[in-house]
Amino acid sequence: MIKYCHSILSAAIPRFRLLLCLLLTFALSLSLTGCLFKNGGEPDRLSSWGHINQIVSRAADWQRIVENSSFQLGEKKLEESWIGGDGKRINDYSISYGSYPHIDGSTVSIPMAVEFARQHLNLTDEDARSFVSFNTTPHAYEYLITKETDSGYGWIESQDAHLEDDHAADLIIVTEPSRQDLDLAKQNNVELVVKPVACDAFVFITHINNPVDSLTLEQVRDIYSGKITNWLEVGGNNEPIVAYQREEESGSQTTMLSLVMKETAMLPPETVTVIHGMGSLIDAVAEYQNHKSSIGYTFRYYIDNLYKNPDIKILKIDGVSSDAENLRSETYPLTTPYFGVIRASDVDKTGGLFLDWMLTDEGQRCIQQAGYVPVREV
Repeated sequence: MIKYCHSILSAAIPRFRLLLCLLLTFALSLSLTGCLFKNGGEPDRLSSWGHINQIVSRAADWQRIVENSSFQLGEKKLEESWIGGDGKRINDYSISYGSYPHIDGSTVSIPMAVEFARQHLNLTDEDARSFVSFNTTPHAYEYLITKETDSGYGWIESQDAHLEDDHAADLIIVTEPSRQDLDLAKQNNVELVVKPVACDAFVFITHINNPVDSLTLEQVRDIYSGKITNWLEVGGNNEPIVAYQREEESGSQTTMLSLVMKETAMLPPETVTVIHGMGSLIDAVAEYQNHKSSIGYTFRYYIDNLYKNPDIKILKIDGVSSDAENLRSETYPLTTPYFGVIRASDVDKTGGLFLDWMLTDEGQRCIQQAGYVPVREV
């Protein structure tokens, strides 16, 4: 928390720095309560970064794809200056987004945005990671639709500068919108433009020592509707199945309902009691816990690149594995896109222009280099 607090505090009015750090520390502790996975690989980061345990960095064979980009940050200006406790002057700078979009999105799309920052802005890995500040799927949709800004604006450490904090998101990279997201857009008279930019496998996970390696799609529906309750019914041990869900409005829960369950009703989720707000206790969805009788769901890219756990295995569906080749051939039955989403009013503005670029050969190559399966061959 110290490193991240220091960055944020540099942008704060000095007399409020201590209070802000205390509030940030408290917020961090709450944000990690009830997460799908714990112990982020980018320590002391808020929102989506708290769901990652791997360092997001470029591959050894990384290549520069974008030359002479028209998407660039704008003016850097001094916001505030003061003398620190060591007698040295501390300068706080802000940078405008310029022609580069403010991007938000789902946890699983963070490496894509980091790759864009490397390519267009020529940022180092460290700067690109601190520059990308994502708020998870439901909040990303909310901020895009309402044009609200959030406190998680990016930071470029080497320049001691934060991105302007009053610039609403131009573009989000997310899973499909939930019913609640679409209702919110309707309430705000906002039309969304939703375009697929990459593909992934929606997968089911269990403990590596569970003898079951494959389920049919019908068996998955039966497990999550309560028709199948014991692993013995699907070729496993005589143990009750503990079927974990995700919280409502999360990207994976929306995908589970639309791609897998369809018209079949799900069981009520397992719940746990957690601390919420200023110390109140609430019941929250008990997300995946790794033991032999459990089953959960997520995205293949997330398991392979952002949260690695040697005790988890991915189940085949209808006997088909979820590797990239089966995604490209559409053999794996639970293939799902990631989408670039903008406000329809912004199709000719920064968000729309960048979304169009993402679907060019150059954009798709960058997406592929970040480890995703592009929506078309490049």
